[in-house]
Amino acid sequence: MPDGAAGIPIGAPREVLRRVFGFPAFRGLQQEAIDHVLAGGDALVLMPTGGGKSMCYQVPALCRPGTALVVSPLIALMDDQVAALRQLGVAAGALHSELDGDEQRRVGRELDGGRLDLLYVSPERLLSPGTLERLRRRDIALIAIDEAHCVSQWGHEFRPEYRALAGLADSFPGVPRLALTATADPRTRLDIVASLALHDAHVFVASFHRPNLHLACAAKVSETAQLLALLGRHPDSAGIVYCGSRAKTERVTASLRAKGFDAVAYHAGLPAEEKRAALVRFRAGEPVVVVATIAFGMGIDRPDVRFVVHLDMPDSPEAFYQQIGRAGRDGDPADTLLLYGGEDIARARHWLAQSAAPEAQKQVMRARLEAMIALTETAGCRTRTLLACFGEEFGQDCGHCDNCASPVSVFDGTTEAQKVLSAVYRTGQRFGVGHVVNVLLGQPTEKWRSGSTTGCPPSASAPTGPKGSGAASSAS
Repeated sequence: MPDGAAGIPIGAPREVLRRVFGFPAFRGLQQEAIDHVLAGGDALVLMPTGGGKSMCYQVPALCRPGTALVVSPLIALMDDQVAALRQLGVAAGALHSELDGDEQRRVGRELDGGRLDLLYVSPERLLSPGTLERLRRRDIALIAIDEAHCVSQWGHEFRPEYRALAGLADSFPGVPRLALTATADPRTRLDIVASLALHDAHVFVASFHRPNLHLACAAKVSETAQLLALLGRHPDSAGIVYCGSRAKTERVTASLRAKGFDAVAYHAGLPAEEKRAALVRFRAGEPVVVVATIAFGMGIDRPDVRFVVHLDMPDSPEAFYQQIGRAGRDGDPADTLLLYGGEDIARARHWLAQSAAPEAQKQVMRARLEAMIALTETAGCRTRTLLACFGEEFGQDCGHCDNCASPVSVFDGTTEAQKVLSAVYRTGQRFGVGHVVNVLLGQPTEKWRSGSTTGCPPSASAPTGPKGSGAASSAS
């Protein structure tokens, strides 16, 4: 067989894909990204959850000589990947803090003997002097940086230790590097490239469209009833319910258990054994509902999650997309539901205003929050609105979101809005919504009778409203 780029036999990647992983053909941009890496190029790979990012480094790792390094932020994610590869007959290992001494020594011997195809390692462990020195003596096939959004200060799961990975270009000159993530808007992509010194990297961006996900958002009316209605459509199925606080996580879990659902709580404040038990049940394929804070999720690779519910609004489209992406990885239909309310929005804006972050960063966070709010309030296709947050123009309505299934009735409310603004202005801009509504309806109130307002029965004197706004009394 003739050789291709970097001496790799032409057809070798497809043969590895078929023989080792059991897939007949590459999907989407996988082939292009793999060919680029095999030729020695750096790359930033953006593919949606379930899009097959891992193939973009696992296949070339088995085609190029030496050991491939995979930088991963989570121990659980490393262990899952290593276990899956070993089942396929691939020589894979991991180095992290939770390994016992015997396992660390075994992995070390395999590494030193050149018997590992892939080594998974945390950024802290990789950058420690002893590990770096040990690896410099080995033949390194490539370096893959998974969950690369963690390197960006604009990313939703920023980890400062990832910043030091830029030095890998100097430590391993000539070794191709890949950064991979499922969620990165255009600003985050630029920051990943700069932070990892991937200046000549080719950027591969797949569509973020997940046609098997049904997107839905609804105003909170009766949170528990709305949650139970969705769960009722998925009996004996696994799913995730995200809450904004630890206390709410435990409260919702108790409520679901009382109604007969097999629910477990997961948040950072729980004892380690309780969190571990929840993870074990979830990974074992049990039809369990995990009620969690955002501490649960990254690295979860269960294919048959049938629903993801948010009982509180995420702070950015990136975080939202990452979390709903845990549903339907098997390609079968899955439901997502976001419940939101005015209090959630006001609270998010308040905490953002109180943040100690630099003003430039707060402006970006504010823009992302407003994009998230716009997603909940849009009357158009939610999928198109969400994809636009990642710089993707989707040319048609998706047909699998709530607004596509049941289009929202809309009308031109310009005149009504002008009357509301006029009423607010003519009453002195100092009263709540209840009083303004009464003014617009022409209903006498105690404030009118007591003379505490300048306002608003038609006979009362009042300042002239904004030009072109119309008189408030005209609405009565």
